Amino acid sequence: MILMSPPCQPFTRIGLQGDISDPRTKSFLYILDILPRLQKLPKYILLENVRGFESSSARNELLRTLATCGFTYQEFLLSPTCLGIPNSRLRYFLIAKLHQEPFSFQAPGQILTRFPDQNLEDSLKDKVTDKVGEACSSLCSEEKNLDLNVGPNCSNKKSLPTGAFLFKLETVEEMERKHDQDSDSSIQMLKAFLEEENEEMSQYFIPPKSLLRYAFLLDIVKPTCRRSTCFTKGYGHYVEGTGSVLQTALDVQLESVFKHIEELPEEEKLMKLSTLKLRYFTPREIANLHGFPSEFGFPNKVTVKQCYRLLGNSLNVHVVAKLISILLG
Repeated sequence: MILMSPPCQPFTRIGLQGDISDPRTKSFLYILDILPRLQKLPKYILLENVRGFESSSARNELLRTLATCGFTYQEFLLSPTCLGIPNSRLRYFLIAKLHQEPFSFQAPGQILTRFPDQNLEDSLKDKVTDKVGEACSSLCSEEKNLDLNVGPNCSNKKSLPTGAFLFKLETVEEMERKHDQDSDSSIQMLKAFLEEENEEMSQYFIPPKSLLRYAFLLDIVKPTCRRSTCFTKGYGHYVEGTGSVLQTALDVQLESVFKHIEELPEEEKLMKLSTLKLRYFTPREIANLHGFPSEFGFPNKVTVKQCYRLLGNSLNVHVVAKLISILLG
């Protein structure tokens, strides 16, 4: 079996998108070059990359090579949310097996957005939730395309729910999407993945300077939420666009904090924001969302920043495990 996760930088949606002209794709193209010439081909292949790979020339070259070598393959765009995990992490996957044995499901030429044992209605739902939702709120710091001119008064937006108002730099669609995600009982609440609050958590609270500067850009979630945005390698170091932050003051309403906050002097603004008790997710909590077992841990010499970088480059264990199960089945 070959498991591959080629460098993703040439394929990120917002970036240079160098594709096969990017030097970082050379190792991947080398594998595609030698694969047909191997005396003994691997029985199975699993490949992962970022969303955007599915429209690349590198992907087209991969499919041509697999067809030449006699592999049957299936492509996916999957997020952990399709397994009930409250974290958006949309990724491209391909599974391939040697010989012409078809998979137990039939989806020729399609890129599936759900696992084959999940129904079509859910698949269509995920195309909206993950493809649009991720594009809106889960772009990593290297990919984001934040329009600071988009505000609550856009004339082409739908009406807000009764009693609600826009705060931060959200659109109506983003607010409604978040509400829909939090109402989806098929997804677990975040509290199932969190550590118990203790004195050590103080190191994860967002510094006052960052609170004042980035408050309107944060994706704030509570333990009872059923969503979180993609955690990137810059989490904990950069604030904007690198992952959700947790509101630990459960009795405080976001609306009461953000309403008219821009009119307050800096000191009062900070006092209001501090009542939310916002903190970063701990490395252990992100590992929980990624599906790492409870016995998993980092060596003591690894810093928190390094933990975040490693986890930001990681995959969801449950998603990969299910794909391998389908591949071997």
